[in-house]
Formats: sequence, C-alpha cells, structure tokens
Amino acid sequence: MPAPALFVASGLTQYLGAAVAVGLFDRLPAATVAWLRIIVAAAVLIIWRRPWRIRWEREDLRAIARFGLVLAGMNVAFYIAIDRLPLGTAVAIEFLGPVAVVAVTGRGWRERVAIVPAAVGVVLLAGVTLRTQGGRSVAVGLVAILAAAALWAGYIVLGRRVANRGAHGQGVTSLGLAMATGGLVFAPFLAGGALPVLHDVRLAGLVVVIAVFSSVVPYAVEQVVLRRVSAATFAVLLALLPATAAVVGAVTLRQLPQWLDLVGLALVSCAIALTSLRGTGPARRARRRAPAAPTGPARPDRPGSPDASA
Repeated sequence: MPAPALFVASGLTQYLGAAVAVGLFDRLPAATVAWLRIIVAAAVLIIWRRPWRIRWEREDLRAIARFGLVLAGMNVAFYIAIDRLPLGTAVAIEFLGPVAVVAVTGRGWRERVAIVPAAVGVVLLAGVTLRTQGGRSVAVGLVAILAAAALWAGYIVLGRRVANRGAHGQGVTSLGLAMATGGLVFAPFLAGGALPVLHDVRLAGLVVVIAVFSSVVPYAVEQVVLRRVSAATFAVLLALLPATAAVVGAVTLRQLPQWLDLVGLALVSCAIALTSLRGTGPARRARRRAPAAPTGPARPDRPGSPDASA
C-alpha cells in the first residue's frame, strides 16, 4: 500500500477509536475512558517490550515519569473535550500546542508565520462552536482542549528530553513505562468510574478497541510511513489530520461542520504544514508521541514517540 494511503488509513483508525470512545461517554465518564485507554495501551506495550530486561538509570526513570504524567493529563483533557466539542474542532484546536512550540523554538520564517493562521483558525473554530452550541458544557470543552494543547506542548519538550537521554534506544519501551506511570498516578481519581467494565465483556472489548485503534495501530503505521516519505510529504499528510477527524466526526457522530468551521480547519492545516515542512515541527517525531530514538510528536489524542525533534 502506498505510504500516503497507509497514513490516511492510520488517521481514520485513530479518530474512529476516538468516535468509539465518544459512544461510551453515556456509560463511563470521559476521563475514565481516557484512563482505561492509557492503562490498556501501557499493558500491551509492556508485555511486548518487557522493560524489566533493561537496566534503567535513575534519571532515565525520572524523565520517563514526568513525561508519563504529562502524556496522561493530555489524553484525559482531550477526552473531556471531545465529550463536549465536535471531534474535528477539538483536534484542530489541540494542534495549537505543537505549532506554538515550533513557532517559539524555530528559526525559520515558516515557523514564525505559522502561529498566525493557527491562532486565527482556533479563534474561528472556538467562536463558531460557542455560537452554535453555547452553554457551560461547551465552555468547559474549550478550556479542556486548550489545556490539552498546552500539555501537548509540554509533551513535546519532555519527550525530546527522554529521547535525547537515549533511554538505551528503547523508545517504545520508554513510552510503555511512561503510560504505565501516568495511569497509576491518575488511578486514585479515575479508576472508580471504571467498575462497569469489570461486569460487561462488551464494554471491556470496546475499551480494548479504543486503545488499539487510537494508540497501537496509528503509532506502528506512522513509523512505517516516516521511513517511506520525505519530510515535505509527511508535512502535507500531517496537515490532513484535522480534516480527517472532521470527516470521521461527521460520518460517525453526525457532527456536521459549518463553512466557518471549514475555514478554521483549513487555516490550522496550513499552519501544521508550514511548521512541518523542514522536519522540525509536529511532523518529525520523537510525540502527541513516544520514543524510538524517536522521530517526533504524536497525534493529538494519542501517544507516540517522544520527539527527537517534535
């Protein structure tokens, strides 16, 4: 399969997992669904990578723990947001985090200019959502997704540190440990809401689907794509993610965007492409995802390799 087609399939899978999660919010709190996804994905990665075979330095473990806390907080905030906002809108606004990091740390004109269309696009998306849906719930969703964007920025910075420390070259292994740490810290606050999963096999199966679709499959596919396309091509593909999320939201959740939403999505996508063109922005991972000697930040609602670049 051509790399662009693989990437599109990965994006569809990722946001289909998010759509399935939205379908569970009437039975489980959104934050609890996010926590369950983190725990299940951590279990899969730890069983696969067997981190106990490695001798970890204390400073490595501290860096991984900090990274895991931010990663877990980012995902919990994102799920709270998509419980109250259209999926495409939430994904686009969350990209403000990595775009801002690149705008602040980048040296080229593309990185500096990109924050302008990103900010305008976010204002449009937020304004349209407040006007058409209104209410306290939507305001909470906007606060949550801005918090997720800020945490994504922190994820990129901390992920780069984890990647640069080397962590024995065990990027995916470090991600598994980070997710497990974040899951354990959030457990006292969120585990109680997960009790229905213990008594409902179908519900438990859907949680596994969410973890695999939103974390495991997209991460694995993206690593293949990164090896097969140029940075410029990957920038264009990454810029398609907000639109991909909007399509999934429209088809599966009946969240139909208005024309100003589409303008906002286009502006954010332009900003993503600008910051990714030279392989220094959201396109190159070390991220939103988890380490390899990672290649860059993960997509909005899932962990990936802590970025050796972003």
